[in-house]
Amino acid sequence: MDSRRAESFSDGVFAVAITVLVFNLLSIRPPDTYLKLADHWPQFAAYVISFLTTGIMWLNHHTLLSRVSKVDRITLVLNTFLLMGVVAVPFPTALVADSLDHGAPVQAARIAAVVYGLVLIEISVGFSTMWLYISAHQESLAAQPLPPSRRATLLFGAGLIGYVVATLVAALGSPGVALGIYGALAFYYLFEHLPRSTGEVGSGDVVSGDVVSGDVGSGDVGSGDQDGQSAEPAAT
Repeated sequence: MDSRRAESFSDGVFAVAITVLVFNLLSIRPPDTYLKLADHWPQFAAYVISFLTTGIMWLNHHTLLSRVSKVDRITLVLNTFLLMGVVAVPFPTALVADSLDHGAPVQAARIAAVVYGLVLIEISVGFSTMWLYISAHQESLAAQPLPPSRRATLLFGAGLIGYVVATLVAALGSPGVALGIYGALAFYYLFEHLPRSTGEVGSGDVVSGDVVSGDVGSGDVGSGDQDGQSAEPAAT
């Protein structure tokens, strides 16, 4: 199957999940003063954090699928598993917002942070599993050859360890610290950690003023003299 169909479907799921996040703000009634509006800061904070986190997930999902031109059934199953976590993000977002409200018990914040972490762990497992499967079956799936990079794989999957640690921190009684770790990991994934395919720098690309040329038949085009002189034809 063409990867574009899987990417289009995934984009729709991400769009729905990120839109549903605003529903948690619809329960806020028109306040009499700005101070009363500010009392709803937990809902605003949870919305902003989850919106940015989901947006960064979409960015990395787009980057991941840009490495393939085809998808097989296993890839679709792994992608579905990942999307199952994405659409669940609004649920722990609402829990966190309610638990941070005035008068909420401390135990509620702990449970909300743990549930948030479990959802993020599921998503991280989905991302890591998809990348490992794609890199292992790049001959049939990848659009361009992927250079072997254990370092990139470790960097891309490092968030899973962070989410597990943060969830344990929340379970042990520090939900605020756990939420801070979740936010830091979202910032970490703002940067690209997957290796670039070997075909991303193709013929004609200009890098630092030099023309990077690909192989052209049996005669490769080298760099010419910069003073305007043309290279002499090779003797036969």
